[in-house]
Amino acid sequence: MKKFIVFSALSLFMTVSYAQIDRSKQPKPGPAPEINLQEPARFELNNGLKVMVVENHKLPRVSITLTIDNPPILEGNKAGVSSLTSALLGKGSKSISKDDFNEEVDFLGASISFSDQSASANCLSKYFPRVLELMADAAIHPNFTQEEFDKEKDRIITGLKSEEKDVSAIATRVQLALAYGKGHPFGEITTKETVNNVTLMDVEKHYRDYFVPANAYLVIIGDVDFENVKELVTTYFTPWSKAVPPSFSYSHPTDAQYNQINFVDVPNAVQSEVVVQNITNLKMKDEDYLDALLANRILGGGSQARLFKNLREDKGYTYGSYSGIRANKYSPMRFSASAQVRNAVTDSSVVEILKEIDKIVSSPVTEEELTNAKAKYAGNFVMALENPSTIASYALNIETEGLPKDFYKTYLERLEAVTAEDVQKAAKKYFSTKNARVVVTGKGSDVLKNLEKVEFNGKKVPVLFYDKYAGKTTKPDYDVAVPEGVTAESILKKYIAAIGGQEKLEGVESYAMIAEAEMQGMKLELELKKTSKDQFMQDLKVMGNSMQKQVLDGDEGYMLAQGQRKDLTPEEIERIKEESVAFPELNYLAAGDITLEGVETIGDKKAYKLKITDKKSAFYDMETGLKLQEVSVEEVQGQQMSNTVTLDDYQELSGIKFPFKLTQTMGPQSFEFMVKEIKVNEGVDPSDFE
Repeated sequence: MKKFIVFSALSLFMTVSYAQIDRSKQPKPGPAPEINLQEPARFELNNGLKVMVVENHKLPRVSITLTIDNPPILEGNKAGVSSLTSALLGKGSKSISKDDFNEEVDFLGASISFSDQSASANCLSKYFPRVLELMADAAIHPNFTQEEFDKEKDRIITGLKSEEKDVSAIATRVQLALAYGKGHPFGEITTKETVNNVTLMDVEKHYRDYFVPANAYLVIIGDVDFENVKELVTTYFTPWSKAVPPSFSYSHPTDAQYNQINFVDVPNAVQSEVVVQNITNLKMKDEDYLDALLANRILGGGSQARLFKNLREDKGYTYGSYSGIRANKYSPMRFSASAQVRNAVTDSSVVEILKEIDKIVSSPVTEEELTNAKAKYAGNFVMALENPSTIASYALNIETEGLPKDFYKTYLERLEAVTAEDVQKAAKKYFSTKNARVVVTGKGSDVLKNLEKVEFNGKKVPVLFYDKYAGKTTKPDYDVAVPEGVTAESILKKYIAAIGGQEKLEGVESYAMIAEAEMQGMKLELELKKTSKDQFMQDLKVMGNSMQKQVLDGDEGYMLAQGQRKDLTPEEIERIKEESVAFPELNYLAAGDITLEGVETIGDKKAYKLKITDKKSAFYDMETGLKLQEVSVEEVQGQQMSNTVTLDDYQELSGIKFPFKLTQTMGPQSFEFMVKEIKVNEGVDPSDFE
């Protein structure tokens, strides 16, 4: 009986308590907790090297990081010397050859890497003493040889050459040069000429000047004992000569005088790279540092941010649009908002990005946006605390950035205290809508006409023109006249003659090709087979597994995508029949319904543009007659997408010239297929089309 009374009273208490809580209102958050961070153990060598040690015995592993906190280094007419220094460091030492060094590191199951301003290593704790010794030896006594220098110089020049037509590489180079100026370390441009100016002596001098212990920090984290670390570091790093890096001055980056579009014409671009940028002076120790981070997060910090929702989800202009703000104690940096967009919406994208920046500057953000942004930063901060390296990185930031000792202990408290007014104030300070530099890199013949009509806040935004190395230039001239007497028929005949002649092409009854590309480190294989009997097979494999396959056999066909089979529709069958012909130009010539639309620039070549259908165009080199590119419009998830195939590196096989390099671009995705094998009138079996 007594138990019943007790339970009844408890039940009544809970009912009354529940009734007193208004579940329609979100409870007020409690005070942000103070973070208690473990302090790393520290010591300093006489040469100036500062050492931080974080003991963590959960796993038998150790990580070692050496950071040299130098100001940005201007390389001038020897731009590339830092890259060469980075490449040569870690190739053994004065006492151990490169091969023996690499062999021992591999044997120990470790990794060691270097740059001209840092070094790092990871290993099992039982091998820590030897790995630390190897790292110190390679860092303090580098083995710079002429043979390795020549190899690395050739590699860098080859890399620069491969970037000559890379739209993203060109865009990044120009964006930085225009933001900072070419006389600033962040804006200077590395070219073949500047790399060729660098000698082995320059590398040695760069190393002696800047790879010094005065501003160096060695952070060791893991299954180690502090006293043992101190003994080992003292032994291996004391020989590092005490020195102070030289100081120098460089240009001070400034904003544009007025809103402007800086256009870079890249004729082979299949989409536009759009960046709106301005200069900021943000440092981690600034009182409004967190305010600025939250403002950027709300504007363009992810898939829930305003730019992403506007340009992707609402407008469908791009796969993603983002913004970034950077802090640096040594130099002004840039704020940027960017997107890779379809040519047809380049001008509209510029306007929408400017509008979103203007909106966050002129109006307070919503409480929901602010709450979500705070939650994201708080979540990332709390999760990071679980990683032992966080203790060291936070301690290093406090040391190098001049932060208050309690910067991270009060992080959540200060984050929670930020208001919508604070965010707007930071946006006004760091995001510019009056001195914005809009850098657009793209195909001028497609985008420039509308880009020159862009208006913002009732004012026309002027367009200034720059070349691929950020030099001022004149407006491109796209009005190339079609020579008298040139027709679609004559262009097709010239192409057919250029690749082997009509008789040779008509003798091809079957055609088989295998090509390979890479995607994020994975190998793609494209297998293609065609016959003169409306038979077609295309199989795209990833790491040897078929991901997408199309098969046509006369009037029937199917598609396989990730194991799911789908029969082709009549419309798809007709479209693939056009692709099944080894040389469709023979059919174009016979049909006589192809139209010449003018001349355009493809890469660095002038090309005739032929309209094949309402959704497909082909471009033929005015000089050689070879086909340079095919562009087709396809519908993907309800959106019109441009699919571009660029053909290059023609080689003769069986008396016919075939392109051995095929670059396919659709949206932001681009794949460079290199042809490995082509067979004419062999290698094809009826079973290929079953």
